[in-house]
Amino acid sequence: MRLRAAVIVHYHEVSLKGGNRPLFLRRLVQNLERATSDLGRVRAQQLTGRIALDLEDHPRPEAVLGRVTRVCGVASAALAYRVPSTLEAMKAVVRRVVEGRSFPSFRISARRAFKTYPMTSVELNRALGALVVEATGARVDLHAPALTVHVEVLPAETFVYLDRVAGPGGLPVGASGTVTALLSGGIDSPVAAWRMMKRGCRVVFVHFHSVPYLPATSQDKARALVGRLTEWQYRSQLLLTPLGEIQREVVLSVPPPARVVVYRRMMVRIAEALARQTGGQALVTGESLGQVASQTLANIARTDEVAETMPILRPLIGMDKLEITAEAQRLGTFEISIEPDADCCSLFVPRHPATRISPEEIVAIEAGLDVPRLVALGVDGAKLESFEFPLR
Repeated sequence: MRLRAAVIVHYHEVSLKGGNRPLFLRRLVQNLERATSDLGRVRAQQLTGRIALDLEDHPRPEAVLGRVTRVCGVASAALAYRVPSTLEAMKAVVRRVVEGRSFPSFRISARRAFKTYPMTSVELNRALGALVVEATGARVDLHAPALTVHVEVLPAETFVYLDRVAGPGGLPVGASGTVTALLSGGIDSPVAAWRMMKRGCRVVFVHFHSVPYLPATSQDKARALVGRLTEWQYRSQLLLTPLGEIQREVVLSVPPPARVVVYRRMMVRIAEALARQTGGQALVTGESLGQVASQTLANIARTDEVAETMPILRPLIGMDKLEITAEAQRLGTFEISIEPDADCCSLFVPRHPATRISPEEIVAIEAGLDVPRLVALGVDGAKLESFEFPLR
């Protein structure tokens, strides 16, 4: 019997979307096909409670599996064989997948996607388990087996596989709208952006730099980070936005302790204006409560006050630095983030920034600035760069 290969994709959260499920599933299928587009033709097919990617004659099935397990919305995926839904066909493929393997114990995990199949899951487990015992001599262990053979029975065909690989879960990118992330180049903000991708958002990035007062190294780091994160959303936009001249004017009229909060407020104003131009519906930052002076509750409130219409989302607000760093390492952004650069936050930063500024104080402080002109300076100076996955 000729075996047909496939990647079988399971999702979890998407299945809970009720009447909106078809929209989320269409987006997930599109993203699966987009993520594997450069590996050869892969066609995704929606089945009952799962998606199958046909890999018949595909030259790189393992590479396809690797890409699929990096698609937001995927709970797990596996390389599987698809056969007719007859007991004889199932036995033939189960025998094929276990032959040549050495394992002391196993179990069969059979699931029926339709309950009118003439054998129950328990009966399938027994019939296929007896085959494996006869073929290999291994014992059945339902609790801690060395090998699990998965059998998923659908009306038209059955999928048989051994190893299931976890995906990121969440929702497919593009299903929840567009957000605009402030990308600093540090460890936190790339993780925050990725977490919004996992919630189904497409992310547009805004990076503030201080050229010509500082070298352009932070821009190169921002490009590298966006390139890495584009692997998760396949298409990205990066707005490289000048802040140096704005910082220089702030230094001339704002007391040193308040400058960091004023910088943050200017960034939010500029990012919100840029978000309106690029379809953003919310702003995203990598702030974690209490991590630095600008991230106290009082100063976060001062930052939020200047966002006119958009919410500011902070997906890392309750995480500590160790948790954020571990996630950055898993994403592959950590090594990029720790490269030395001339970040705009290092320019004109006071030695002792204020941790609690009142609404009245910040209004009085900013009275000496031409805020609309400075916002326009940042918006008009922003340069747009685009990224596509795979990166050219």
